[in-house]
Amino acid sequence: MVRVTTTDRRAVLRAGAGIVASGALTAGCATGTATGGAATHPDAPTSRTGAALAPVPLLHYPAQIPHGPRDRPQVALTFHGDGDPATAHALLAAAEEHGSRVTVFAVGTWLDAHPGLARRVLDGGHELGNHTLRHLDINAMPEADADAEIRGCAERLTALTGSIGTWFRPSRGARGARASPLVERLARRAGYPHVLSYDVDSLDFTSPGAPAVVRNVMADVRAGSIVSLHFGYADTVAAFPGLLHELDRRGLHAVTTTELLT
Repeated sequence: MVRVTTTDRRAVLRAGAGIVASGALTAGCATGTATGGAATHPDAPTSRTGAALAPVPLLHYPAQIPHGPRDRPQVALTFHGDGDPATAHALLAAAEEHGSRVTVFAVGTWLDAHPGLARRVLDGGHELGNHTLRHLDINAMPEADADAEIRGCAERLTALTGSIGTWFRPSRGARGARASPLVERLARRAGYPHVLSYDVDSLDFTSPGAPAVVRNVMADVRAGSIVSLHFGYADTVAAFPGLLHELDRRGLHAVTTTELLT
């Protein structure tokens, strides 16, 4: 695969957002209209290259993506965006100090309570995704309720950033954050061509202690892995510098999910 710079990659993604908005077909799935599209509100926060990114279909990936390419020394650290904002600020700052970038799946009500965090995430060169409005068991919901959960968070992301976010991850999904067929379809209709799953679970939400968080990740991580982590937990903050160090020892670098997959 040809390597491109982050600027080039994101230029391609912005161009690809037009494909989403036009409803073009991906391999095996139709993309929906991306609410908010690639248009950016004049006051919206942006990525380091100056654009709030919108989803695009990646033709060579399935509708639900558990990991990226295994032939590049990169991983994606993805965070559930909820809880005490102090933990978010600490983890984002630690990632930036290390030269790493992460993906934050924001809960809509968390954005309501802390709208400035959307700007903080994007201004740090990270990316934002949709983790539903209220973080309920979306796979167990009837269609209208599940649709409202996805679109409710997308509306908040659009209001704050001019985009519905780069990725969707279902809330309270089974291990791996798999979406039901219904939720997958609703997400696609809302403008998310793919559901982002993961193949490595830190289990940090169980508060096992910082060393255990590092061990849980390092036991399964490899090139291309997508790792599940959480804001809101002291163990995650304490574990993060050590986790980044261990990834360095393995020769793995943390990048945004978009960079991992393109």
